Amino acid sequence: MQVILLERVSKLGQMGDVVDVKPGYARNFLLPQGKAKTASETNIAAFEKQKSQLEAQNLETKKEADALLGKLDGQTFIVIRSASDSGALYGSVSPRDAAEVATSEGFSINRKQISLVKPIKELGLHEMSVVLHPEVTATIVLNVARSNEEAELQASGKSIQDVAAEAEAEAEFEIAELFDDIGSAALDEEVEEDREADTKEADETIS
Repeated sequence: MQVILLERVSKLGQMGDVVDVKPGYARNFLLPQGKAKTASETNIAAFEKQKSQLEAQNLETKKEADALLGKLDGQTFIVIRSASDSGALYGSVSPRDAAEVATSEGFSINRKQISLVKPIKELGLHEMSVVLHPEVTATIVLNVARSNEEAELQASGKSIQDVAAEAEAEAEFEIAELFDDIGSAALDEEVEEDREADTKEADETIS
């Protein structure tokens, strides 16, 4: 199926290009979102008449997107979720969740703008692409944690597994120290008993 693109579409073409696409891709994505029209003679002629206007609109929206890019790109947003000790989420974090947390921080974006390769199903730092314009894409980071304290640790480069391992190592060290103290006390007691026995024996010899 041939369509004429009304804007740049990644991996497909630029505004004004007539391209071949699968009918399902056109009907379910390109046409309903206003990114293209069927490449009929009427639609191609209409595009040529509106081309300068569409290019002007595209330039204006790109300027707005560039301005937003400067503020949004590289931002990290904290998402609090329940998870197991191994870091597996009880559920997942979706583009809708990302859009909501970004919007709550003052950035007006919607879930359709967010590109997610696979569902987020574990704690940690996860990158997402946000399409602000066909030619402008920002990258944000979702810091998915069970608490704000954990989020701070993850932001510093530690995973919950690292923290758990450190806590376990510290506990083992404390246990080892405890046993060392007990062993040392027992040894001191044994030495004291030997000293008392030697003193008693010496006293008996003298007497």
